[in-house]
Amino acid sequence: MPESWWGNAIFSLIPTIVLGLIFWMVMRMIIRGDRTARLKYDQIEAEERAKAGLPPRADARAAAPADAAVEPVQVPTAEPPPAEAPPRG
Repeated sequence: MPESWWGNAIFSLIPTIVLGLIFWMVMRMIIRGDRTARLKYDQIEAEERAKAGLPPRADARAAAPADAAVEPVQVPTAEPPPAEAPPRG
């Protein structure tokens, strides 16, 4: 174990940095693998649709540009109950 303050600081930070780098590499590999699998699946699907004589798939992600303005969704609200029920009679 290092005896100086700086030595202890560096010695205690190295495991954290190494684990952070390992975590980053694993997450990067997972995300890249997923992206590659999705692209390959889309390619295979397009080939199979062409073989079957079907039109190309309409992709919702490709139909709307990423920077398009999104219209707000109106949520229906329940009307408040009437203050008093009309008298029957």
